[in-house]
Amino acid sequence: MSISAVILTKNEEKNIEACLKSLSFCDEIIVVDDQSIDQTQEFAEKKDARIFVHPLADNWAQQRNFGLKKAKGDWVLFIDADERVTEALASEISNFKFQISNEVCGFYLKRQDYMWGKALKHGETASVRFLRLAKKGSGVWRRKVHEVWDINGETHELANPIYHYSHPTLRAFLAKINKFSTLHAIANKEEGKNSSILKIVIWPIGHFVYNFIFRLGFLDGIPGFAVAVVMSFNSFLAWSKLWFYQKGLQERI
Repeated sequence: MSISAVILTKNEEKNIEACLKSLSFCDEIIVVDDQSIDQTQEFAEKKDARIFVHPLADNWAQQRNFGLKKAKGDWVLFIDADERVTEALASEISNFKFQISNEVCGFYLKRQDYMWGKALKHGETASVRFLRLAKKGSGVWRRKVHEVWDINGETHELANPIYHYSHPTLRAFLAKINKFSTLHAIANKEEGKNSSILKIVIWPIGHFVYNFIFRLGFLDGIPGFAVAVVMSFNSFLAWSKLWFYQKGLQERI
């Protein structure tokens, strides 16, 4: 049984080498690059990755599905450029691939987030799980942003996490939130969801209280507080921008 790894990139020269190094256990590595203007492609070529240049067009599902079609392996593992497969997870996957029953079609992976040098063990990111490893042909990715892998079949969860080194600066974090909240608002509109004053005001507050207090985000110190605040702000922006779209005022966003 062979495993293909797929990485989506856009100007990831600072991340791509470490990411590729963590995937040495895979039989094939595919990089789907969104027309990078840095040395992402050159660094990937040095690691013998198969590189395909394909415009993202703000549609992460179609970009992942493009990589899925290019993969030759029996199983496909999706990893972002700012993520790393730990040695423990690599060993777990390598051992599992010879012991999987025909009924199992996918595996959820835990993710350990690191923010500004600190591992976030509480709050919103503490219990995230993503379906990232599945049999080829078992399903497709759906939704332009906050995409999900919709597969048919039994799923399990692996014990060891991937490491996620996102948002090297607060400025980068805020810039990403601003962009993704717009894309999220557009996706919500296309899905027929509606905004309201309650969602704009109450949900962000509840989001912060839930993650910082009830999910113990305060135990992660200042990074935990910053993440709780920014993610609450993300909720505010997404619902506010959806309201603007509902009113036909998107040019004011």
